[in-house]
Amino acid sequence: MLTTFKATAKKLPEGLQVETDSRGFKILMDEPEDLGGTNASMNPVEAVLCALGACQTIVASAFASAHNFTFEEFHVELEGDMDPDGFLGLADVRNGFSEIRFVMHFKTNEPREKVEEYVKFIENTCPVGDCLANGVKLVLAGIKID
Repeated sequence: MLTTFKATAKKLPEGLQVETDSRGFKILMDEPEDLGGTNASMNPVEAVLCALGACQTIVASAFASAHNFTFEEFHVELEGDMDPDGFLGLADVRNGFSEIRFVMHFKTNEPREKVEEYVKFIENTCPVGDCLANGVKLVLAGIKID
């Protein structure tokens, strides 16, 4: 059974600021000043990195007991390579990330082999990771002129 998640994004008056909303939770996004923004918040591609790290962290936490896996602390460091000349129209290069790298940090007494096995489970289970690794069909469902 499919579950549909919904979100909105609305341009704010100042610079390139955008207010996003899902289920009443709001996130402000912007661009750095050198890309035309006001640097009031992270930009959308930084939010993609954050979404991936958050998803991996949620999976690690939510399924640990079912996998008889324990840890005291967990965090993920992420970085992605992107050539902004693509979306700025300055070069014929990909507009998005060409690669995302991440390092998972565990504070645990589990043996390395068990940690590596659990990391594979996290990678195979994370919905955001799946979207990024396998792509998602993007469908323009309409245009409305208000």
